[in-house]
Amino acid sequence: MDKNQTGIELMKEGKWEEAAQAFMEAIEAQPNDPVAYINFGNVLTAVGDNERAINFYNKAITLDENATAAYYSKGGVYYDEQNFEEAKNMYETALKKGLETGDNFFMLGMSLAQLGNSRLALPYLQRSTELLEQDAEAHFQYGLCLAREGVIDEAIKVLEEAIELDPQHADALYNLGVAYGYKEDGEKALEMFNRALDVQPDHLLAGNGKKLIEGKDLH
Repeated sequence: MDKNQTGIELMKEGKWEEAAQAFMEAIEAQPNDPVAYINFGNVLTAVGDNERAINFYNKAITLDENATAAYYSKGGVYYDEQNFEEAKNMYETALKKGLETGDNFFMLGMSLAQLGNSRLALPYLQRSTELLEQDAEAHFQYGLCLAREGVIDEAIKVLEEAIELDPQHADALYNLGVAYGYKEDGEKALEMFNRALDVQPDHLLAGNGKKLIEGKDLH
């Protein structure tokens, strides 16, 4: 097993220092291979040393301007720092250079959504659900984005898919309740708010939604 593979296995076990050591040895053995620099950057990101992580991703890009994983990883650092404009740029660059993974489409969509561009986010989030068929969060975020754009029937369908994948997704249940409320289906809305509260009893928004519906029923 090469040093990069060893390091990745150690990362999975949360052994950051040992993983860093393995990647450092990989860099020493092949100083012109961008992969080890990206992997080392990922260890630094995992332990919160974002500034040094960016330096390692940049080094990888210097060695190979088409190192898509380096742009993707840089995007992750910027996203975590809530620098959504830079995150978007990194995910876009990764996409242009051929990184057509579900995760990259998802993060590009999420960055655009965070920047308030739901309409631009939609096709990327939609593509992420096609590639990440079993990912409840991808379906949830796509459904949320559709709802923001007023495409309520489609939003309901996608949010229901999210809940099928993860019946414990309280936010998806809550937003499905909102969507049914928008369609003036109080019964379904109440059912979803109750289900959200079963999963997460302190879900304030679901609690408020429930009170609102039950208040209407009293009048």
